[in-house]
Amino acid sequence: MNEARIQHFYDEPTGTLSYVVSDPNNGHAAIIDPVVGYSMVSGHVDTGPSDVLIEYVHKEKLGLEWILETHAHADHLTGAQYIKSKIGGAVAIGEGIRKVQAHFGPVFNLGDDFASDGHQFDRLFSDGDTFAIGGLECEVIATPGHTNDSVSYRIGTAVFVGDSMFMPDFGTARCDFPGGDAELLYDSIQRLLAMPGETRLYMCHDYMPGGRELRWECTVDEQRSDNIHVNAEVDKAGFVAMRRERDATLNLPGLIVPSIQVNIRAGHLPDAENNGIAYLKTPIDTL
Repeated sequence: MNEARIQHFYDEPTGTLSYVVSDPNNGHAAIIDPVVGYSMVSGHVDTGPSDVLIEYVHKEKLGLEWILETHAHADHLTGAQYIKSKIGGAVAIGEGIRKVQAHFGPVFNLGDDFASDGHQFDRLFSDGDTFAIGGLECEVIATPGHTNDSVSYRIGTAVFVGDSMFMPDFGTARCDFPGGDAELLYDSIQRLLAMPGETRLYMCHDYMPGGRELRWECTVDEQRSDNIHVNAEVDKAGFVAMRRERDATLNLPGLIVPSIQVNIRAGHLPDAENNGIAYLKTPIDTL
């Protein structure tokens, strides 16, 4: 089995890790969880974080086949459509995105022109689906709990876990968003922790607790022994109780309002209105 070549990229403002995963034998590649920046003050979109990924793809002479989302993020805007417009690639996400769209479409009053059927994406994945990046065999693992649409991607001996887990010293994802479920997240994490101990897990975020250096990769064995929320000593009831108590203290992500509106559209920005300007909405007393 071919092993993937993996290059990480870190967006400091959002704490997000994006990846370019490629087949070293033929240069076929995928990008996982790309970012574009956004200013809540000015409404300015900064393509810089995605431009770095594009530059890497060009530099390494890669052919982009996929742009993979682990879920519709609430803390950053996806760069999927911007990247697709520059270098191609099919944009894919878990089929649970339909439930996320069905909830948030009315919240943002997106109207009859917005269909909650996932058609905005090029591919919707179901649990157990397989696909290829060149000669790399890839498997989709449904890992709901943080969100309805959360999936992980197994590529060789590497698994990209989205927000389900963080590095062991930061724990696990919140479950208080619509469609979140701590019991489901526990079960999803157990699927990941049932993999061989040497399996490499790649995180979507790192917040560097205690001021330590950036980390993005660990093994299943490390998570089993050291994860502060879901190690081998924590049962399901204990995890659910911890998660509910902790989630009740958390603020909403600073970019949740623009992120959700853009990300449930697969990264498409809203169309410009009759004055030539596009707008993102902020619902009052709703979220």
